[in-house]
Amino acid sequence: MTIISIENPIELFDLWYQEALDTKVKDLAAMVLATCSKDCIPSARVVLLKEYSKKGFVFFTNVNSCKGKELTENPKAALVFYWVELYKQIRIEGKVKLLESNKADKYFASRPKESQINAWCSKQSSILEDCFENEMKIMAKEFKDKEITRPDFWTGFYVIPKAIEFWQGGKHRNHTRYKYQLTENNSWKINRLYP
Repeated sequence: MTIISIENPIELFDLWYQEALDTKVKDLAAMVLATCSKDCIPSARVVLLKEYSKKGFVFFTNVNSCKGKELTENPKAALVFYWVELYKQIRIEGKVKLLESNKADKYFASRPKESQINAWCSKQSSILEDCFENEMKIMAKEFKDKEITRPDFWTGFYVIPKAIEFWQGGKHRNHTRYKYQLTENNSWKINRLYP
């Protein structure tokens, strides 16, 4: 594995992502998102990567959900990708910031109408006391002949990496691990880690 010759971890992520795409890895965009409340209580769930660049890794959610509240209270997060077909894992840690409104609008507009309606109706992470399908039907009638705009409470977040670790599984637990750490002068320090 020639990780050490690649100085920018986003370029390495792109190579691994392309390999996973070419290999037809199942659930390629699925990533574990770990957040922590202001009371230091951690939680994790699987979300979908929607885009990535040097600016960060993007996912979308309801800001009133558990993860949305935690990201607002404590704007730091960790991500984990695990592609079992390749025996590869990528861990990302960093700060979080809101995606620009125009980008969130553009992505929302690209979603199927049913998903847009769901975003308007779902009180994500709240207790469901009534039939959600009825709410969906009512909202579908309301929006029948209208463009569905993005609700203010539904948006995207960037996870801006400060550390990225690349793990390649090896025989007899002799795994290869490299960690990229962002320095104060915005360059990446690379260290090989014990398996």
